[in-house]
Amino acid sequence: MRDILLDSDVIIEILRGNEKVAEEVIGLGKSGRAVLYTPISKAEIYHGIRENEKEKTEAFFSCCRPVPITDEIGEKAGRYLRQYNRSHGTEIADALIAAAAFINNADLFTFNHKHFPMKDLKLHKLK
Repeated sequence: MRDILLDSDVIIEILRGNEKVAEEVIGLGKSGRAVLYTPISKAEIYHGIRENEKEKTEAFFSCCRPVPITDEIGEKAGRYLRQYNRSHGTEIADALIAAAAFINNADLFTFNHKHFPMKDLKLHKLK
């Protein structure tokens, strides 16, 4: 069973109270899949956080497992950028998140499928 790596947009939906998305992620966790995030997503979330959202955000991240950005992930992200930057507008944050999912053998849960055209990446679709 493959783990699941959450993209920033999915985390934002959960923090905004989207119950359907939250239930999906909870169900994935209960099925034995580790729920992962990257420091890139955490930075994007904390960039836009309001003071009254801090406690809820910290509680969310404490329930998930961080995936460090390693040298191997950096190399894979660079290859993704070279291949998809011009054709699909893939930017460094997306490339690093995609590479983290690939290197950690995790499915990527995102709503921005256009940003992740990588053929060797498995995307999770909301049920």
